[in-house]
Amino acid sequence: MIILLLDNVRSVYNTGSIFRTAETLGISKIYCAGTTPAPVDRFGRKRKDFAKVALGAEESIEWERVGRAEPVVEALKSRGFGVIALEQAEGSVDYKEVRPRKRSLIILGNEVDGVSEPLLELSDVIAEIPMRGRKESLNVSVAAGIFLYRLFDE
Repeated sequence: MIILLLDNVRSVYNTGSIFRTAETLGISKIYCAGTTPAPVDRFGRKRKDFAKVALGAEESIEWERVGRAEPVVEALKSRGFGVIALEQAEGSVDYKEVRPRKRSLIILGNEVDGVSEPLLELSDVIAEIPMRGRKESLNVSVAAGIFLYRLFDE
């Protein structure tokens, strides 16, 4: 069982794209934490901009909006989930070396600031996709696709 936690991802398009990728892989659930856009607005109405990108994935994957991410991570860790953050950080390991547990939580972070420091500290492993060009990072939805497909490519 793989669960995703989106930590203050700002773009509705990135979030919708991650939902679509996650659904194609059979991800069990997605937590939209903090400012991460959810498939419905604060009035409970379906977001057309989200649906345009997710192409219905938001209808077939379980999701939940949460204010703070840390309690979710702590609760899942107490249930035996391994926690993997995808981030460029000190102590990170090449994403190709990461082997998820049967029950894992994958944390994806904000497009500008990445995964927050408190969440990195709660993580069991920090996975990093090496950059070979001049740019220092990938779009969060692109990074999610690369990493998630690699996890399931075993």
